[in-house]
Amino acid sequence: MQSFLELGVSEPIVKQLKEQAITEPTPVQIQAIPKLLAGKDVMAQAQTGTGKTFAFLLPILEKIDANVEAIQALVLSPTRELALQISNELEKLLITKPEVNSLAVYGGQDIEAQLKKLQKQVHIIVATPGRLLDHQRRGTVDLSDVSMFVLDEADQMLHMGFLPEVEAIEGLLKEERQTMLFSATMPKEVRTLANQYLHKPEYVTAKGKNVTLDEVKQMVIETTDREKQQKLTEVLHQFHPFLAIIFCRTKRRASKLNAALQGMGFLSDELHGDLSQSKREKVMQRFRDMKIQYLVATDVAARGLDVEGVTHVFNYDIPQDSETYIHRIGRTGRAGGTGIAVTFAAPKDKQYLRLIERGIQKEIPRKEWPDKE
Repeated sequence: MQSFLELGVSEPIVKQLKEQAITEPTPVQIQAIPKLLAGKDVMAQAQTGTGKTFAFLLPILEKIDANVEAIQALVLSPTRELALQISNELEKLLITKPEVNSLAVYGGQDIEAQLKKLQKQVHIIVATPGRLLDHQRRGTVDLSDVSMFVLDEADQMLHMGFLPEVEAIEGLLKEERQTMLFSATMPKEVRTLANQYLHKPEYVTAKGKNVTLDEVKQMVIETTDREKQQKLTEVLHQFHPFLAIIFCRTKRRASKLNAALQGMGFLSDELHGDLSQSKREKVMQRFRDMKIQYLVATDVAARGLDVEGVTHVFNYDIPQDSETYIHRIGRTGRAGGTGIAVTFAAPKDKQYLRLIERGIQKEIPRKEWPDKE
């Protein structure tokens, strides 16, 4: 196993990582850091939890020049939660470089406060696309000197309809720059984007630890759409989850199911893209504090969600590919615990079930319901 020093990370930063109990690089860091330090463009397939944030932050910090009065690095993220997360990690590392200034730029935050911070020299910006373009239109952000550009969670960026904003931002950057694209999945649209923005990229693939097979007991309950809600409530009564996430395909279905569960007296709430930022944060806090037991969520809202104590994941609506399935059920069985993942499958879901089983190279046991054991 290579050390951070061997990868080319400087001693003060290695020391700071140790303070955070980070002593060994992850596979994505081992692959990406030397390539990025060498100035190469990188296209990385890496899920949340693989250490991808440090894979791009460490090379950026090594290469940033505090004497150059310009924004030199831009990290673009699809959600405010992720932008905040990246920004917090960066702030901890910046203890080693107090002369370097960073700023998180996202919606739902006081724009005047952001403007104030932009009056001093900022070297690194972590931003969501919409708010960054707001600043650009006001003339408060100049991106013409950006030499390092990170597109994080590129698949979610496209899924959430940010392509026009991403293209507008990319058009403001100079051509001679280093571009890093990170994505949990690599659909055709992400590859097209990479071909447009990256120059002779190096490819990096790092799968997360395969939680699906080891720590999570999986099962499929066959149902019909009409019976699904009834079966879910029976399963909840029988399994008594400590904390559970229930995944729905759309915001509307999440909202409808949550209302039904609340009507039956379950301690539940919904999490999806239609909620305001402050509402989403409140819901997440209540879930972490165990004031609610069931979180009815869409995939976009649950990206990067890491809550201790989640004992069950329910796929109320089946995911349409194995990577989404792995991502969803990876919300449980964490930190050495075990988890249970239940997928409800209607006859029309058979093709997706086959896809998932092929992807995880395992047949998921079917469970009779009502339980005949």
